[in-house]
Amino acid sequence: MKDFPVPVRAIGPGSQPEDDAELDFLPMPREMNTFAMPRVPEQADPAALAASRDVLASFLAALQAWDPKSATKGPRVDMIGTSPAALEITNQMLGEGEVSIQIKGGRCWRIQESVFTGLWRCCEVDAEGRLLADWMEAGAVPEVALEAARAAAATGLPALEWPAGAMNSPALVAEIGSQLQTRNPAARAHVINLTLFPMTPDDHAVLERALPVGPVAMISRGFGNCHVTSTLTRDVWRVQYFNSMNTLILNTLEVVGVPEVALASTEDLADSRERLSELVQWMDESVAEQAQA
Repeated sequence: MKDFPVPVRAIGPGSQPEDDAELDFLPMPREMNTFAMPRVPEQADPAALAASRDVLASFLAALQAWDPKSATKGPRVDMIGTSPAALEITNQMLGEGEVSIQIKGGRCWRIQESVFTGLWRCCEVDAEGRLLADWMEAGAVPEVALEAARAAAATGLPALEWPAGAMNSPALVAEIGSQLQTRNPAARAHVINLTLFPMTPDDHAVLERALPVGPVAMISRGFGNCHVTSTLTRDVWRVQYFNSMNTLILNTLEVVGVPEVALASTEDLADSRERLSELVQWMDESVAEQAQA
């Protein structure tokens, strides 16, 4: 029989911390985004307010006819042709949510989630920043982001040479390659936590050559920031978590169609549909009040 180690704990004077000793706690997150229903402008131009209401009501009708659990794409409403005054009110009503997306390449998009989770404002711009396309879209993530990530990526990893200082990267690359060949697209993400591995400079260089940065970059703001970046290998993403002091606290690679942190859930979309319905109703009342004034 092996001896069972009994921990020895000191008691008595001097064994406990002093009463006036300061406790060193980890800093708590300073900010957290919470939903607040947008305010209907009180001094808005009546015609612009009515036009904005009509645009959002049209989007709501399409949203109510769509099942987020289905495999069909979410509704999309074109904003090109909306008057500048109505567009300004619509943008004010939608606000800015937690997720921002940039897509770079031959065509560039700037995408912002609204305060209604899963409802997105998507704008395509040219090299000089001129607006080419503008629409609202509902979905877990905008289709254009998925299409751009997949179009730019290869289906496998490039051929690599291992530098002398590579320690853990050969095994990590082999693990990713195996996942790409055998994973079920419906399976949960395969997550590789790079924070747990001792990585040499050569290891980092190998991963950069194996997984060059792709065109899609997402930032999700909550407790700190989460940066999600596509790579030039299809279904492999870099996901990095930063605390409220912008310190990297978790560095991962995810083998998945899209990392879950960037997705709006079906429950989020159902909740956003109800909140958008309330907003349209309030705008209806404001339009009616202005007509009577």
